[in-house]
Amino acid sequence: MKVILLGCGGSGGVPLLGGTDGRGAWGACDPAEARNRRMRSSIVVQGADGQTILVDAGPDLRAQLLASGIDRVDAILLTHAHADHVMGLDELRIMNRLMGRALPVYATERTLADVTARFEYAFRPPTPGFFRPALEARTVQPGQTLDVAGMAVRLFSQDHKVMETLGLRIGRFGYSTDVVEMPEPGFAALAGVQDWVVGCFQRAPHPVHAHVDRAIGWARRVGARRTVLTHMGPDLDWAWMRATLPSGLEPGYDGMVLETA
Repeated sequence: MKVILLGCGGSGGVPLLGGTDGRGAWGACDPAEARNRRMRSSIVVQGADGQTILVDAGPDLRAQLLASGIDRVDAILLTHAHADHVMGLDELRIMNRLMGRALPVYATERTLADVTARFEYAFRPPTPGFFRPALEARTVQPGQTLDVAGMAVRLFSQDHKVMETLGLRIGRFGYSTDVVEMPEPGFAALAGVQDWVVGCFQRAPHPVHAHVDRAIGWARRVGARRTVLTHMGPDLDWAWMRATLPSGLEPGYDGMVLETA
């Protein structure tokens, strides 16, 4: 199984809009380091048979799929309905044409209510030629293990403070973005993972996202062979993280590939 980090930035990406010359506000990130340039957080998971799950579809989706050479999506799983995780759904119109069919979207009832309100036209019956996206809503809930694109996906609840988000486990891989408190069932679901990608927004505590010390503590508890940070803001410079994070914990970067069981 292969996992590609399409993007590992926070809701504004890195750099943020603005800056002294209007070309970006980099915060503590060195603009000369290419791995500090981050699009919004999303991954694809590719099974041994080539089937592909897209996890989240943010506003950078078109550029992300092109950059990673992704020309196939069999299913979409949405962790929650915040804009940086769903506003690229319209880009899937072309993926409908490539796949020749409507695409299932797996999400909680609350998330589906939000995205079907925003993208009502995408959840109508498909049109010939797919001149608009064709998506099929599939309601899921934490605690379920379901077959998605030929892969067994275990879902668990995460506390993002302003809403519940979905974490997921596929084989010995775990993914946990947009979380500030991990409920005990989440830790139980992650027991025994080899590779865990987890959100970590900045160095200091944050009201709705994990920060560096919390991510370190979680990584020690989960005990994965490799813990990779995602959803990182402009406070988290690549070189600083490589020099500061303990063994087994590392920053992700856009386009990073994980080969996992």
